[in-house]
Amino acid sequence: MSLLTPAELGDWRLPNRVVLAPTTRARVPGGVPGDLQVAYYAQRAGAGLVVAEGTWVSERAIGFENVPGLYTEAQVAGWRRVTDVVHSLGGRIVVQLWHTGAVSHPDLLGARPAGPSAVNPEEPVHTAAGRRSTGTPRELSVAEIRATVADYGAAAENARRAGFDGVEIAANGVYLLGQFLHPRLNHRTDAYGGSAANRRRLLTEVVDAVGEHGRVGVRLSPWWTGGLFTVDEELRAEYDALVAALDVDYLHLRGPDTGPDFAAFARYRRLFDGFVIVNNGFGRDTGNAVLDAGIADAVSFARHFVANPDLVTRFALDLPLAPGDPATYYGGGAAGYVDQPQAAAMAAVSQ
Repeated sequence: MSLLTPAELGDWRLPNRVVLAPTTRARVPGGVPGDLQVAYYAQRAGAGLVVAEGTWVSERAIGFENVPGLYTEAQVAGWRRVTDVVHSLGGRIVVQLWHTGAVSHPDLLGARPAGPSAVNPEEPVHTAAGRRSTGTPRELSVAEIRATVADYGAAAENARRAGFDGVEIAANGVYLLGQFLHPRLNHRTDAYGGSAANRRRLLTEVVDAVGEHGRVGVRLSPWWTGGLFTVDEELRAEYDALVAALDVDYLHLRGPDTGPDFAAFARYRRLFDGFVIVNNGFGRDTGNAVLDAGIADAVSFARHFVANPDLVTRFALDLPLAPGDPATYYGGGAAGYVDQPQAAAMAAVSQ
């Protein structure tokens, strides 16, 4: 098995196992995808599966400047242009649904952010005025939690109307669903806190609400490091139980920051009876190796796809990969976003 081998994901036939990871680029002013996003995803439609960038489920979810949403008709229409062009090029595309919870700022929300408990996550937030620090959030009421679950369900329905083939739930890292999973951030004593099972409840309810509208995947990171969100071995054991209980179409794992760790991914491959996508630090050779070992069904790429929109072609022709420019990763316009040279054209010129 290799990155270029077709794959079956449910009733989808994917032409290859190279996945575009959800990558925030902060180029969507007003939260409505436009011409730049149509071009960006069209260039990367050769991926076996495109996972569109993290997208807000509501105005209450916002925690970053110039990121798209899926809660207005204008946003649905904007995303429809993106999905139409990806489908016209033979691609499959899902969207990652995102809520930042306590990792936000009044400059973005116009109000105090809310999270599982009144605990400052001590994370940076990027606002129009620059980098700010989080404060102590409000504790979400049970009624607000139920409204949040409904927001996810409504966003999933909007994703279906916008032409997406499914959705991915962002439960990795430092954001809302990850906050509920983590005992350092979740001090609740009601049905959404206390035990590990209770801390999983919000994610389970979100999966159920989203699953009513089509295919669903979940992205997790049981190896997250940094501050209050560091996942230690005790918490990782709780992720074992979570993964074993997940009833979703695919599991997308962001791996350790140390790079491809086959043993770490294999731990969760054994627990999840479904399609597994792995991410973080992979190249062509290591991607082929993790597939050949049976540890994953596909590999997602972020930085390589940012700099190489024709990544599948480069892998197929054994062409070198262009380096990315971190100065253009977030914000700006076409530069570093849709202006990279295409490998197929270069190969044709060289013949």
